[in-house]
Amino acid sequence: MEIFIHRGQNQIGGSIIEINTDSTKIFLDVGIELDGNENIVVPQIEGLFCGHKNCDAVFISHYHGDHIGLLNSILPDIPVFMGESAFMIFSASAEYRDIEVIKKPIFIRSKEPIAIGDIKLTPFTCDHSAFDSFMFLIEADGKSVLYTGDFRANGRLDYGELLKEIPKVDVLIIEGTTLSREEYRTNIQEEELEDIAVNYLNKHSGPAFVMMSAMNIDRLKTMCNVARRTERIMLEDVYTADIATGSGENEIIPNKENGIYAFTTGGDKQYESLKKYAKAKISKETITKNNFIMCIRQSMKNYLDKLNDIMSFDDGVLFYGMWKGYLEQEELKTFISSLEEKGIKMHVLHTSGHADMQTIEKLIQDIQPEIIIPVHTENAVWYKKFEKKSKIVLVDNCIKL
Repeated sequence: MEIFIHRGQNQIGGSIIEINTDSTKIFLDVGIELDGNENIVVPQIEGLFCGHKNCDAVFISHYHGDHIGLLNSILPDIPVFMGESAFMIFSASAEYRDIEVIKKPIFIRSKEPIAIGDIKLTPFTCDHSAFDSFMFLIEADGKSVLYTGDFRANGRLDYGELLKEIPKVDVLIIEGTTLSREEYRTNIQEEELEDIAVNYLNKHSGPAFVMMSAMNIDRLKTMCNVARRTERIMLEDVYTADIATGSGENEIIPNKENGIYAFTTGGDKQYESLKKYAKAKISKETITKNNFIMCIRQSMKNYLDKLNDIMSFDDGVLFYGMWKGYLEQEELKTFISSLEEKGIKMHVLHTSGHADMQTIEKLIQDIQPEIIIPVHTENAVWYKKFEKKSKIVLVDNCIKL
């Protein structure tokens, strides 16, 4: 068995990993790079993106762009495998952005092995800020490899149960996103955020807003729970509502009975989408008559200005639920300032979608890999602390087992 790290080593994002035997070749993730460049560059990997097909399958760990962004660039007739809910969420997001999803995947389920030639791959559902994410256990030629994708232990899934299911392996390909981010040395539990938000809202009488990734299903569950506990209705814009519907999680899908409503900020396409939610749709005028938590984005500034014309935002709250680094962007600063001028106070309500140090250490201690290959990190040297028991591969892009 050979492992090629085509991209994603000593950087965050852009993951493309190849595993092959003498007769079979698969790829794990096909991500775009997170370099701020709007021009997406497709690496010329023969048999995957260009030339004649020389790949038996591509497995996608989750739907974030730095892992799935090159899906449409894969050569025809190469089968793609990923989670069903993950694909539905990804498709809903792509439709909103007017992007056609060319590749239709074969759906995978946790702990159900898949045979591709002489390679056996077993997916394991793991916790991440992307819903329906997987780790992959690859077995071939008498060797075993675990690819973590992106993972954490501070969401709603039981990390301890996952560790019980995963066997010891020869090679661990592991992410380390947070190892260069000081503020994420120890992650707050997602469920703790719910209590924090409830306590904070109980001190404010105005409307509540939340800025978060609509594709972060755990966070959407948190905010829906907060709305119920503070006797507010939950308001999801059409895009967020479509993502929630794609997840299949009934507790976050707009429904009048569960106090979740869908609204539109305008445009024929949004109005057409709003029809899907029938009695769960809500008008701007009705919104003003209720206590609420509303999902918002920067693109909603005009809508919020008009809403503020017919209701007061005094003593309102903005929960900011994304990476703090985005707050340095000038456009976001301007948007948040415009809300603060209306009487809204911002409160950061976030926890990382990536494993903290303790979570990473626990995984390594449990599965005792002979070789550790750090990926998706800017601090790969951190893993040298394990070199007494494991070989740490920091720069080689080809590892032969």
